[in-house]
Amino acid sequence: MNGGSVDEESSSHVLEQIVSDDEEIDYSVKPEFYDPKLDDRNELWAYKQRRGRTSDAVLSCPACFTTLCLDCQRHEKYVTQYRAVFAVNCKIKDAISQAGSKRKRGGKISVTDADGNDDEAFKRVCCSVCSTEVGVIDDDEVYHFLSVIPSES
Repeated sequence: MNGGSVDEESSSHVLEQIVSDDEEIDYSVKPEFYDPKLDDRNELWAYKQRRGRTSDAVLSCPACFTTLCLDCQRHEKYVTQYRAVFAVNCKIKDAISQAGSKRKRGGKISVTDADGNDDEAFKRVCCSVCSTEVGVIDDDEVYHFLSVIPSES
């Protein structure tokens, strides 16, 4: 029994000696990788990428937070969805299956309406860094982002 109480005493003694990381940081020294002008340069880069246009949001991957789009429009009805013509860090995968009548045509799924007219064919869009599916792209090469994290532009 005494052996157990000695272990408890030594473990409590060790806990008292632990020093927090905050006490070891010297805040008087400027951080090595700090650049006070970095935000301004990033803002200028984003402005040039958008060619002066305003964007509803900057879109990021929900899994790895990689930037996917700098210039997009938010959907009027579905406010968590966005569309864009230009995207970065995205790769286009195979076609997706849709509900309704389908016909395969050259690796794409074509959805037909009740009159037999072709509607649209979509392909999956994934993050090029982590391969998370983030949306689709249509025949007009418009990206429809469905699963992304928006942030203010």
